[in-house]
Amino acid sequence: MKESRQTVIEPSHTDITATELAGGEIGPFSPLGTPIPPGSRSGSGLAKIHMFVGGGSLLRGMIGAALFVGLWQVVTSFDQWTGVSLPIVAQLPPPSSVLHAFLPLVRSHGFWQSAYLSFVRVLWGFIAAMVVGIPFGLLMAVNRTAKAVCFPVFEILRPIPPLAWVPAAIIFWPAPELSITFVTFLGAFFTVVINTVGGAEQIDRRFLLAARSMGADKATIFRRVLLPATLPSIATGAVVGMGITWQVVVAAEMISGGGQGATTGGGGGLGFLIWNSYLGGAIPKVVVGMIVLGIMGYASSTIVRIASIKLMPWKTTA
Repeated sequence: MKESRQTVIEPSHTDITATELAGGEIGPFSPLGTPIPPGSRSGSGLAKIHMFVGGGSLLRGMIGAALFVGLWQVVTSFDQWTGVSLPIVAQLPPPSSVLHAFLPLVRSHGFWQSAYLSFVRVLWGFIAAMVVGIPFGLLMAVNRTAKAVCFPVFEILRPIPPLAWVPAAIIFWPAPELSITFVTFLGAFFTVVINTVGGAEQIDRRFLLAARSMGADKATIFRRVLLPATLPSIATGAVVGMGITWQVVVAAEMISGGGQGATTGGGGGLGFLIWNSYLGGAIPKVVVGMIVLGIMGYASSTIVRIASIKLMPWKTTA
């Protein structure tokens, strides 16, 4: 008989791992997704700072903002420097004028009250859209009868712009604040519902069949399969819906006259502040309001993204 021989392959020094091909040891990642430089311990001060600022992302963002402000200053001052007026952009105020208007504006109580009112309206409208929209979307996704009854009406109402609801909301809701919040709710509601339904319908049917074959009941399948698989789509709808709520609340404040805050001297919201500044010819204040809106909208969307990541830990560890 021939002896069976087993060949043992010794790892050679020429074997290259995927990590080495990537350029060295890959360490932990910062919250913004950038890798921490190898050799930096997680407890060291440099690594903590790197994780906090997201590595080079913050620096690149600051460079982009500086380039944008510089270009803004050039195109708005081009007429003064060369005597040639650029179309459209020549009417914009330069960054120096905006900064000059920003400093006294942030010292006024009405500005902060307006920002607070807009934030509260967005917050309540967004929460209401999530509380109502997610269960409604899941109901249509798991129940054919519910979808057959509700989806046609939903699709008829969905193309209607939220601003078209402002006159009806002012008439039917007893308080101006409720009418603005209702319009804000509509801005996020349809986006959340359509993403929830789409995410649930895209689940691989084999997952559901595998769960049933292992004896899972409907409640277990919903809790352990359907809901986790739909969370990424729900998170996407929430982020998009948050951005829409800020767009809608500003327009609603302009049309409705600022709501109750304007009548009580509380500011009326950022949309009302922008509209009043425009009527008064204070264009730099208009730009200040727009910049503040952008910052608050970006911060709100970032908070929603972070909350979504916390609810989906498997997305970060995969």
